[in-house]
Amino acid sequence: MLATAESCTGGLIAAACTDLAGSSQWFERGFVSYSNAAKTELLGVPAALIAAHGAVSEPVARAMAEGAITHSHAQVSVAVTGVAGPSGGTPDKPVGTVWFAWSVAGRTVSEVQQFAGDRQAVRVATLRHACQQLLTLLATPAA
Repeated sequence: MLATAESCTGGLIAAACTDLAGSSQWFERGFVSYSNAAKTELLGVPAALIAAHGAVSEPVARAMAEGAITHSHAQVSVAVTGVAGPSGGTPDKPVGTVWFAWSVAGRTVSEVQQFAGDRQAVRVATLRHACQQLLTLLATPAA
């Protein structure tokens, strides 16, 4: 079963999953944790972690993915947190910066991507990358 933990996509990944007929067989739930408070309250991301690294960071993405597993009945999760724009970017985290984390088979993997385009383009690119990498991880035997 899959759980999603989404910030910058606002539920697009969960919506794409549930658009598929039969998804009730493998989609458990989605968390839209757009605010920092929601990340803490819904997923158990420590507020101190967000304060130390920012919401758009590897530690927060990993905590979101792991929190989605802890706070659901899923065995697999995907988490995204990023800057979709048009505002909110900084020199260190420009618009289009997205941190991803996937928890599969008890292992959490994370990476950052930089997407070009407007807000919608960044959100759609995030959706695509999150799902493509999830499928890759699911197809890869655990080490």
